Amino acid sequence: MKFNELNLSTQLLTEIERAGFVEASPIQEQTIPLALEGKDVIGQAQTGTGKTAAFGLPTLEKISIDNPAIQALVIAPTRELAVQSQEELFRFGRSKGVKVRSVYGGSSIEKQIKALRSGAHIVVGTPGRLLDLIKRKALKLEKVETLILDEADEMLNMGFLDDIEAIIERVPTNRQTLLFSATMPEAIKRIGIKFMKEPEHVKIAAKELTTDLVDQYYIRVKEGEKFDTMTRLMDVEQPELSIVFGRTKRRVDELTRGLKIRGFRAEGIHGDLDQNKRLRVLRDFKNGNVDVLVATDVAARGLDISGVTHVYNYDIPQDPESYVHRIGRTGRAGKSGQSITFVAPNEMGYLQIIENLTKKRMKGLKPATAEEAFQAKKQVALKKIERDFADDTIRANFSKFSKDARQLAAEFSPEELAMYVLSLTVQDPASQPEVEIAREKPLPFKPSGNGFGGRKGGNRNGNRDSRNRNDRNGYRGDRRRSERDFKRRDEKFKKDNHRSDNKKPHKNTSSEKKSGFVIRNKGDR
Repeated sequence: MKFNELNLSTQLLTEIERAGFVEASPIQEQTIPLALEGKDVIGQAQTGTGKTAAFGLPTLEKISIDNPAIQALVIAPTRELAVQSQEELFRFGRSKGVKVRSVYGGSSIEKQIKALRSGAHIVVGTPGRLLDLIKRKALKLEKVETLILDEADEMLNMGFLDDIEAIIERVPTNRQTLLFSATMPEAIKRIGIKFMKEPEHVKIAAKELTTDLVDQYYIRVKEGEKFDTMTRLMDVEQPELSIVFGRTKRRVDELTRGLKIRGFRAEGIHGDLDQNKRLRVLRDFKNGNVDVLVATDVAARGLDISGVTHVYNYDIPQDPESYVHRIGRTGRAGKSGQSITFVAPNEMGYLQIIENLTKKRMKGLKPATAEEAFQAKKQVALKKIERDFADDTIRANFSKFSKDARQLAAEFSPEELAMYVLSLTVQDPASQPEVEIAREKPLPFKPSGNGFGGRKGGNRNGNRDSRNRNDRNGYRGDRRRSERDFKRRDEKFKKDNHRSDNKKPHKNTSSEKKSGFVIRNKGDR
């Protein structure tokens, strides 16, 4: 269905067309008409299926510009998602003149109070900061007509349930409530029963979320060899924009430093960075000034950045849902993408759990050698030289060096000069600076019906390392099995090409039926 068939106003359709969107995604097609009718809606779909527009467009449609009061409140789990939703709502509501403000921790609350006083029709915020503003009487919700809970399951995982209920109780009861969540745990269902009026439940079927646009690979590699393996692969594949996921904040900092040392334009984001720095890094990444974004799971939750071609899971995630969200940063808007997961030998059991949830097998990938990386970098340098010689503007600058060039040509042969230019341009892997990445213990494998074992989700700081000593005892008993699985994989891998696909159908397991997690195929709108 096209957006112009959804009974939206001309003002909104103008901005939708300006953004380049024509066809509504399944979640948008099914929820927008219900929301426009004023019904409470529960939308269940994975991140990246266009949920912001699904709740944003009908909300913007209802806003009365002549009424200066806050008429809609959006609660989001993270600062990045709050800012992203605010930007999206502002973009779609620009022609109509809707004022949208975002509020979140890590930034000056005084500046946010000042922005609210200057006027807001819609406020998007994280639970903690919203409660702070309510307590200071800087956020008045008595005129709110629409309440939106975005990524409700993630807010539950992050421990925001009490905060959410406290905020909801301060919003008028005669409101419309829209709740969006990737999964529907019992606590989220209780919110629907307690705070919503006969909600319509829209669930996007798995077949609409499964995608072949993301090619998924894994590389079995020792912890101490991960960094060199990853950078060589980057040299060979030459990704346009890529995201590297690390498990902890320390890991993100070390990977960012190491990538810069190796010549990559990389920046990192995690919970300890101040908000201005985080937003600046994301802006540079979106604008192409940064090629590699290094992030923790929580910091990257809900990011909508077009053009990401590769996702590198430097650390395998602690819960399988995070894997789905990670690889969802690529393969958007009909474009293909790749995800590569680096797995330590004693973490291989996690791979099978992820495959059970995604219903898609990862393919073994052969690590690139130092020689392959060198040859790839050399080809990049040669192509750049060819492009520069074809550029008249660049060639015009050559005349500045004509006298020196003639002198060099008299002393050295053309072949010697060309070799010297290439030696300056191409970094030989043999002479690359050493990069030390602190070792981290592999995740203890402790299988369970609903995930990897241990605590699901993460904490508010984006550091998901919640292992405990008792895990080691539970892990030893399962290690032999995971090693046997790996031996079978390695034997098959030797027979196949390193990028060949396994065509055998993948049978559903009990954990698949319970999880309902699948890979999505729609880009965020």
